[in-house]
Amino acid sequence: MQNKWVCALVSAVVLLSGSAAAWATENEVNVYSARKEQLIKPLLDKFTQQTGIKTNLITAKADKLLTRLRSEGRNSPADVFITTDAGRLYRAKDADLLQPLKSDVLDNVIPQHLRDKDGYWVGLSQRARVIFYVKDRVSPDVLSTYEDLADPKWSKRICIRGSGNIYNQSLVASMIAEHGEEKTLAWTKSLVKNMARPPQGGDRDQIMAAAAGQCDIAVANTYYYGMMLSGSDAAQKEAANKMGLFWPNQEGRGAHVNVSGAGIAKHAPNKDNALKLIEFLASKDSQSWYAEANIEYPVRGDAEVSQQLKSWGPFKADHLNLSVLGTNNMKAVMLMDQAGWK
Repeated sequence: MQNKWVCALVSAVVLLSGSAAAWATENEVNVYSARKEQLIKPLLDKFTQQTGIKTNLITAKADKLLTRLRSEGRNSPADVFITTDAGRLYRAKDADLLQPLKSDVLDNVIPQHLRDKDGYWVGLSQRARVIFYVKDRVSPDVLSTYEDLADPKWSKRICIRGSGNIYNQSLVASMIAEHGEEKTLAWTKSLVKNMARPPQGGDRDQIMAAAAGQCDIAVANTYYYGMMLSGSDAAQKEAANKMGLFWPNQEGRGAHVNVSGAGIAKHAPNKDNALKLIEFLASKDSQSWYAEANIEYPVRGDAEVSQQLKSWGPFKADHLNLSVLGTNNMKAVMLMDQAGWK
C-alpha cells in the first residue's frame, strides 16, 4: 500500500514538473516583454522594491514572443505578456494565449476604449500616430486630416514606413472602422501614389528623410519624435528640430492612438502576482514614469505628463475601442497589399 502511495506521489511530481505549475512561486512573476529592457526594467525593479515579488524578465520582438508562447503551451513559465501595439495584443488573445483580467482597479482607472472589450488585455501607455511637417517648407495651415494625405497636392511628398509595420496596419484598420473597406482602399491607393520614395526604415527614418529634403511630411509615432528631441544623437535631434507636429482630425474623430499594453498569459503559474504587477503598471506613479522616461501619454487622466508632452499641447484622441484594430488587421493588410503599399 505504501509503495502504491509513493508511486502515485512520484507520478504527480513528474506531471507537475511538465506543466506551468512547476514555475509557480509565491514571490516571483515571469514577464515576456516586447518593450526594450530599459523601457520596462526600472518599473519592474520598483515593483520588486515595493512588494518583495521578484520579476524575471525576458525581452524579444513581439512576434518571437508570441511564437514562444504558442510552442511552450501549458509548460510556459510566462505570467505577463507585454507588447507595443493593440494589434499584437489582439493576436495574443485570438491565439488563445491570454486569459481574462478581472480587476476593479484596472476597470476604474483605464478608459474602456483602451481595454480589450472582452477583458483580455489593458493599455498601459499611449502614443499617437500623427503628421510631422518640415517647418520651413510646409505651413500647418494646409494640414488637416489623415484623409487629406490622399490629396494630389501631396504627390511625391510623403514619407511613411512599410505595410509590414503593425503601426501602419493599425492606422489603416482605424480607417476601415471609420470609412469601410471600399473607401479605405481608395484612400490607401492614393496615399501610395503620394509617397516620395518606396517605404523603408522605421519611424525615425521617416523624420530624418523629411528633414533631409526627401519629402515634406512624415507619418510617425509621437514617442519616436520625442526621443529624437531628447536623445543624445545630434543628427536625430537636429532633424527633429526641423519638424513640426500636427494633430490630425481635430474637427472630427481625433488623432489615431495606439497603446503598449499587457495581459495575463493563458497558463500563468503566478496569476495573482501577474495581476498585481499589471495593476502596479497602471498606478499613477508608474503612469507618470512612462510619460517622463518613454515620452508616452498615460492611459489614466490623473497622471502627470512630462514637459515634452505638455509642449505639444492638448489634442483630441480617437476613442475607437482599440480591439477593433485587431479585428480589422487582416482586412487592413489585404487592402495595403491591393494598393501596392510595399
